[in-house]
Amino acid sequence: MADTKTYHEQTRIDQTIRLREVLKTLPAFAKDYFRAIEPKSSARTRINYAYDVRIFFHFLMENNPVYKNYTIDQFKVDDLEKLEPVDIEEYMEYLKVYEREDELITNSEKGLARKMSALRSFYNYYYKHQIITKNPTLLVDMPKLHDKAIIRLDTDEVALLLDFVENCGSQLTGQSLTYYNKTRERDLAILTLLLGTGIRVSECVGLDLNDVDFKNSGITVTRKGGNQMVVYFGDEVAQALAQYIEGSRKSVTPLSGHENALFLSSQKRRMGVQAVENMVKKYARQVTPNKKITPHKLRSTYGTSLYKETGDIYLVADVLGHKDVNTTKKHYAAIDEDRRRKAASAVKLRES
Repeated sequence: MADTKTYHEQTRIDQTIRLREVLKTLPAFAKDYFRAIEPKSSARTRINYAYDVRIFFHFLMENNPVYKNYTIDQFKVDDLEKLEPVDIEEYMEYLKVYEREDELITNSEKGLARKMSALRSFYNYYYKHQIITKNPTLLVDMPKLHDKAIIRLDTDEVALLLDFVENCGSQLTGQSLTYYNKTRERDLAILTLLLGTGIRVSECVGLDLNDVDFKNSGITVTRKGGNQMVVYFGDEVAQALAQYIEGSRKSVTPLSGHENALFLSSQKRRMGVQAVENMVKKYARQVTPNKKITPHKLRSTYGTSLYKETGDIYLVADVLGHKDVNTTKKHYAAIDEDRRRKAASAVKLRES
């Protein structure tokens, strides 16, 4: 009998294989760094770092006269300490807009910061282990990240979104109506679950049928890093999940290997992250066209509501699976603006 892997086990295997393929396109010495960070990072993070570090070496081959005739396998670890801070600054400038395979790539503040963080981490490993004696990245200021307004749904918008998903069939005809009728219960269950628990989209697509415990009103999710945790849900989530599981989910015969998946695509396979993202955007743009709503924004919506109701930032951090409560504080600190506004009229300077 074939060994059946869980979604998360198979994902880790796929990502490990993918990382090995990316490492083949980097200098041989880079493998030491990626082996060293394995215990404290996910395979997905290492893949992203590998892509980011590869861009750096491509930049050197394309723009630095010393390396213009190099191939990737010619780089040695001591090439890292031959570079000056100005080379790192030139790379940071390059990252803002560059061309790759006839495609123009641009990086936002966040993307730029991530790529520079990856390079600094890469350098720091060899510097800390005294393999190189210079670390020019330490002499370059990292890009500043400006705070952006956190986009989330207001309470009335949450209700409008769920009502729309539940009733928009009256606006559809033909194939669109047929597809809607097939996916309505599933889509409503997913949106209600995301809005009612704040779980990540990756945690959502990884759910199996036996992860749902109606008796205790909880779902077992696999968090970042592989830790499992029970997240509890309310009556609205329970109702939406039950209708889907007992309705359209029960009527589908999944493809082999996808029998346990909670949420299935129209191809009878486990839904992927991209599919859920597309579904959320499809409905949200009909209800809130001026807000770019993604599954992560639904997570922010839940976190905001939970904090407003409880005022307990540690509870919010725990439920959302944040390892560092400071991450939660930074994300939801803006909520306290409402309280600060009240201060403006609380103190009277003169009796009227």
